[in-house]
Amino acid sequence: MRVQIFIPCFIDQLYPTVAFNMVKVLEKAGCEVDYNPNQTCCGQPAFNAGFWGEAKDVCNKFIQDFSGSDYVVAPSASCVGFVKNYYSKLYEHSSQQQAAKKISERIFELSDFLVNIAKVENLGASFKGKATYHDSCAALRECGLKQEPRKLLQQVKGLELVEMADNETCCGFGGSFAVKFEPISIAMADQKITHADATGAEYIISTDMSCLMHIDGCIKHKGSGLKVLHLADVLASF
Repeated sequence: MRVQIFIPCFIDQLYPTVAFNMVKVLEKAGCEVDYNPNQTCCGQPAFNAGFWGEAKDVCNKFIQDFSGSDYVVAPSASCVGFVKNYYSKLYEHSSQQQAAKKISERIFELSDFLVNIAKVENLGASFKGKATYHDSCAALRECGLKQEPRKLLQQVKGLELVEMADNETCCGFGGSFAVKFEPISIAMADQKITHADATGAEYIISTDMSCLMHIDGCIKHKGSGLKVLHLADVLASF
């Protein structure tokens, strides 16, 4: 199965290892991976800030860069959720409406693709440790993903997966929300960390590095010993 990969801005710039690990995971699942080096952003930051015209310029490029019939896989439920749920609104009653609809049907977050499209749950991964899983708002509410990442993690040899309290509660990041409402954002992350610490877990795992980046910053400020890991990092381990 041939797939195109989309690497979000912050992963490209801040967490490139996650992208490389996603490629390893997809190849372990038997996929032929294609990367278009011309790709840029999905357009979400500008759209969320209210700059729909500027966002559309970026989205036009995204549709062009990922033209074709291959599946598009990304290590970010946030970006995938934006393309799936908001491209149709942005391109409503326009000549690009069908192209936007097609790309929204072809793009998948990594765990969704592995479990529901590739039909692979056991990737032969091995990772020793105790971890808890954070449901990002984008994965849970925009992509409808709950069991998919857990099914994959339950197959990882040596990993003990435990559930924290209120695991469906937002971590407080929310993009610009963390900037505009910093005290609330920090308090929400602090609550998330408290619940994770209560499980005795060593790691917090999620599908979204945006959430994990925010949580990790608060972990360091709080002095907790927790570490954060993207799902791809765990699945790529041997």
